[in-house]
Amino acid sequence: MTANTKPIAANKEKRIPVGSETYNRITEALYEEAMWLDEMRLEEWGDFLAPDLIYRAPLRLSRQRDEQAASIVHTMNHYDEDYGTLMGRIARLTQTKSAWAEDPPSRTRHFVSNILVRETGKTDEYAVKSNGLLTRNRFEEDHMQVISYVRNDILRDVNGSLKLAKREIVFDMAVLGTQNLSIFL
Repeated sequence: MTANTKPIAANKEKRIPVGSETYNRITEALYEEAMWLDEMRLEEWGDFLAPDLIYRAPLRLSRQRDEQAASIVHTMNHYDEDYGTLMGRIARLTQTKSAWAEDPPSRTRHFVSNILVRETGKTDEYAVKSNGLLTRNRFEEDHMQVISYVRNDILRDVNGSLKLAKREIVFDMAVLGTQNLSIFL
């Protein structure tokens, strides 16, 4: 594992206490983000993104216990996006009729839990680890797709507003049980 792919728990930076003003502010931002995504308020979500954003979801492989460090493949990704590509996707979904993969839109519910926040060494940035669970229903299907994952984020305070500067999504499954990933996590 390289220095920038270490899990948040391995960081030696100070943890922000649960219930503190900073922790509550970050938690509220993540809950609000989940609401924007579930309600397809993508322009508001776009305002939450930092212009230098890195947004990735590396592949996961099944490995033996002693090979777990190699179970996350950072050279291949389900998502490998930046601010420009995400803003392009948002524009396509909200301003055109060519986003057929999400027309009609998926019905989603984003759940965020187990939020841990650490200082990063930069006064305006926080490392945030959270668990996520997404339920998704499409068309007239009688079942829900369920996707669980962990997110490793960097949130940055920009003039009093929190912005997502980096997100790594690590899925719990090696094979995703969904036809596409045209949604945001």
